[in-house]
Amino acid sequence: MNKPELRLSQIKDVDFGIHVKVVEPVNLYGCSIGDHSFVGPFVEIQKQVTIGKRVKVQSDSFICELVTIGDDCFIGHGVMFINDLFADGRPAGNRNGWKTTTIGNNVSIGSNATLLPVSVCDGVVIGAGAVVTKDIKEKGTYAGNPARLVRKL
Repeated sequence: MNKPELRLSQIKDVDFGIHVKVVEPVNLYGCSIGDHSFVGPFVEIQKQVTIGKRVKVQSDSFICELVTIGDDCFIGHGVMFINDLFADGRPAGNRNGWKTTTIGNNVSIGSNATLLPVSVCDGVVIGAGAVVTKDIKEKGTYAGNPARLVRKL
């Protein structure tokens, strides 16, 4: 019987601010997490990710490389960030094909939302299950697939 190569969840090369709370198990590596932030269990935050101050990342979320999240944000359960658009009909295969995502300050992202490589301005609410495919440049509440403005704030 063959045995798999086992890799344990870990926290490695993370720049933590003060008073950060992390609930294990998590995979955090090569990222930066700001003061007074919270990371729930079963979260993966990859390298070259910057998370601001007072951010809550709830369980089962995935934050891939090249994502920046501002201050005072809420990332709901099971939120997925995507950095590869499969432009050639398959995974890019290297970082040269990956894109960045920038989330402004005071942004709340509902559970099970998916964000492609986009820019989201300050003061936005993204509804649960929304799929954000384009930049959000106006403060408001966005929902649906693809996400659309449903209410100005």
